[in-house]
Amino acid sequence: MRAFLSLGSNLGDRRKFLADAVASLPSVVAVSPVYETDPVGGVDQQPFLNLVAELDTQLSGHELLRICQRLESAAHRVRETRWGPRTLDVDIIWMEGVTVKDDRLELPHPRWKDRKFVLAPLRDLAPDLVSAAELELAEGRVWQVEGLE
Repeated sequence: MRAFLSLGSNLGDRRKFLADAVASLPSVVAVSPVYETDPVGGVDQQPFLNLVAELDTQLSGHELLRICQRLESAAHRVRETRWGPRTLDVDIIWMEGVTVKDDRLELPHPRWKDRKFVLAPLRDLAPDLVSAAELELAEGRVWQVEGLE
């Protein structure tokens, strides 16, 4: 099944954290260009590098969430401040035909259509999921930078 993950980093070697996480993901089909983005919400902090990875997976949403959390732990992510600086943030954005809403996971991601840092790289991979109008209306500033390599 088709699934999309949003990955971001704004602490340490941002590009390495993203590259290591993408390399550790199962069944990657495609990776968007990398975008530098202004932080949205939360505290004053450095810009993020963001990308979206497309997977072809048979994992459940909860199984995929556990992988995302392991990747964040491997990057020594510390959760001190909501929407604060982080070495790595990995969110499941959308999974084909999957809707979940419980105390651990909500799919599709509840704020995916509000955030330009998600929609810009997602549109590169899945223009069928993100219209130009939705991208224009989303919050934040993004600009494409070179890829992971």
